[in-house]
Amino acid sequence: MNLFFSFIIPVYNRPNEIKELLDSLLLQTYKQPFEVVIIEDGSTLSSENILLDYTDSLAITYFKKANSGPGDSRNYGMKRAKGNYFIVLDSDCILPPQYLSEVHNALEIDFVDCYGGPDAAHESFILVQKAINYAMTSFLTTGGIRGGKTSIDKFQPRSFNMGISKHAFETTGGYGRIHPGEDPDLTIRIWKEGFKTKLIRKAFVYHKRRIDWNKFYTQVNKFGMVRPILNHWHPETKKITYWFPTLFCLGFLFGLLFLAFGVSFLLYFYVVYFLLLFIDAFLKTKSLAIALLALSAVCIQFVGYGYGFLKSTILLNFTNKNPEDIFPKLFFKK
Repeated sequence: MNLFFSFIIPVYNRPNEIKELLDSLLLQTYKQPFEVVIIEDGSTLSSENILLDYTDSLAITYFKKANSGPGDSRNYGMKRAKGNYFIVLDSDCILPPQYLSEVHNALEIDFVDCYGGPDAAHESFILVQKAINYAMTSFLTTGGIRGGKTSIDKFQPRSFNMGISKHAFETTGGYGRIHPGEDPDLTIRIWKEGFKTKLIRKAFVYHKRRIDWNKFYTQVNKFGMVRPILNHWHPETKKITYWFPTLFCLGFLFGLLFLAFGVSFLLYFYVVYFLLLFIDAFLKTKSLAIALLALSAVCIQFVGYGYGFLKSTILLNFTNKNPEDIFPKLFFKK
């Protein structure tokens, strides 16, 4: 297959971030032509002036549209892109120079219609960003790579770093209106249509994510609320492990309750767990400050996700309402 890549990048009020991403695209070692499709999703802070500096060095196609969310904006861009393979990125990502070469080589060896790649923390990120990155990617938390070596064909890409063929996009219709959760929903529908997915481990990106605790809590809380909705839509994908953050938090509360009666053994588990977490974070980041902040990040992650998951599960199972009626803020209007 003669691959022609189109990067699909929605932007919402992030002109400075898109500049960093475009700078990283200039440094790609991949020498074949590729397209960059920028979709301004109803921004009040336009990126248009930033893009003018790149018109002679990158093949940029720029669209402005009313705000309709990242999923719909990606669909908008893919419908108008010239390529036959789309690479979907968040605007707060930076690519290492070898990124596109690694993608091309991996697809040439073993073509799939959808792939995903990991994310990492760039050396320029602030300490909180690095701590959040650890929490979102560590196997000791709810993060990490989705799928392992034994289930590589069932890897669930995320749209901060995701590739999808034009054929798979046209067959599935692309992303839905839910957000967050639009990317696992699309992946499951891709599987149902008979397409394969895979992880390209060397195709990683530097992903900034949220830069303060409040925004991070809001993000993971929404992730927790979305998962039961996806389980409701695709019951075959339910896993007991999705309950882990909720049970972890409830177990801690029970541990405090037992402690009032002089029973402390349950809390020993949490002491050991957070000690292991601290050691692992320190070994991976080589920073005591990041390792300490990582403990806060993991607590916020578990509480936010766990509470959102429990709330959503109860409301979905004990009301007769549709998910969109229960959680209207998780859905963009048509």
